[in-house]
Amino acid sequence: MSNPAQTPNEVLQSAIASADIYHHGVGTTFLHIHNPLTDNDDDAASNPTGAVVPSISLATTFRQSTPGEATARDDPNSFGVGYEYSRTGNPTRGVFERAVAAAEKAKYCVAFSSGSAATSAVIHLLSPGDKIFCIDDVYGGTQRYFRRIVHPRMGIDIEFLDFNNDEVMKEKLQFGCPKLFWLETPTNPTLKVTDIRKVSHMAKANNAILAVDNTFCSPYFQNPLDRGADIVVHSVTKYINGHSDVVMGVVCTNDESIYQSLRFTQNGVGAVPSPFDCYLAHRGLKTLHDGSCRAVSDRSSTNVVLTCVPFNQLLTLTTLFLATILSNANAISIFLEAHPGVTKVVYPGLKSHPQHEIAKEQQHGFGAMITFYCVGGRAQSAIVLEKLRVFTLAESLGAVESLAECPSLMTHASVPDEQRELLGIDDTLIRLSIGIESCSDLIADLDFALNDALSSMAKA
Repeated sequence: MSNPAQTPNEVLQSAIASADIYHHGVGTTFLHIHNPLTDNDDDAASNPTGAVVPSISLATTFRQSTPGEATARDDPNSFGVGYEYSRTGNPTRGVFERAVAAAEKAKYCVAFSSGSAATSAVIHLLSPGDKIFCIDDVYGGTQRYFRRIVHPRMGIDIEFLDFNNDEVMKEKLQFGCPKLFWLETPTNPTLKVTDIRKVSHMAKANNAILAVDNTFCSPYFQNPLDRGADIVVHSVTKYINGHSDVVMGVVCTNDESIYQSLRFTQNGVGAVPSPFDCYLAHRGLKTLHDGSCRAVSDRSSTNVVLTCVPFNQLLTLTTLFLATILSNANAISIFLEAHPGVTKVVYPGLKSHPQHEIAKEQQHGFGAMITFYCVGGRAQSAIVLEKLRVFTLAESLGAVESLAECPSLMTHASVPDEQRELLGIDDTLIRLSIGIESCSDLIADLDFALNDALSSMAKA
């Protein structure tokens, strides 16, 4: 209900502010690539029919009117080079790349057949003898690729470091500067948060490139390029697609030289996504922002609050059971912290998180990944995971359905035992990817499974 003292224009502006839940009108950008009200881009050349939805171009090759002259160079989805062969350029892939670039506030985006292929393309920027500083807690597939392929077969040195430890970083930089800093924030699976701008300053001072894997946050909750990163990597498989039916990756950048190298690698190596997968992922991107309210920390409360409710009212998430990943994640993290079957909860939105203030400052929301440690040992974590019925025991994350896994036995099994122990990735650690199911059902599911694990200890 509007305030009787407000003028009609004030009521209107309040309503607009309430509806436009994210700064810069992100809904328009996610849907239209550019803002039709402010940008002069004209896509008529690539869309002569006026179709509202981009078409799926399945052609592998394109007719040329003159030998060696690519077709449709004026199509913005061909990036000025036209079409000749679908590995080199495809209209459906082009429109998806432009859409992700707009969402990530980047000039350029290059799509690959998987997140791992996207990571590999970034490494192709380096040469034998170069060095990488990688965050110590990193996706298992990334560390496996770095340890077992990049270092021994490409002659590139890798050091896994805690970027939050200033003394260690200063000491390491004295013994040789890296060509690339590789950062995840929040990390997988312990959800450590790192100040991107701080690492950016460190990289620039040493003439190095900073690449940030932004998969856990998605372009909606975090934009690393705005904070000084040179490269942003996404596993599109996760939040950007959001439906567990596409495997894909992208690399975004504002640097023309980096972009040209990535585009050359995309064509030369040929790890490109299919047009149909690009169509599906583009469809997922269009609704990535839908219903995902921004969250900020209420400084006077231990909870997280929504800022997108009518007329700027603030409602604590614990009083709402919204079918959105952000509200579900907040409520579940609060539930887990109070459960006797849990020894520790790690979620950036909780004030107990050691980097909560950093997350609050650099992210637009705390995301929907939660890590917790259950009581007991491997037997108890197995009981929890096997007893879950709403959550699905599976690898991956970032989709509409809620997933649960044990990283030490699944996604991070390839991490050396001593490194897992150092990072705290033990057999009691459970990683949750929160979906859009009913929050009460998700909590009831966890409660039942955790209580069953507690009962097993009492019987032993």
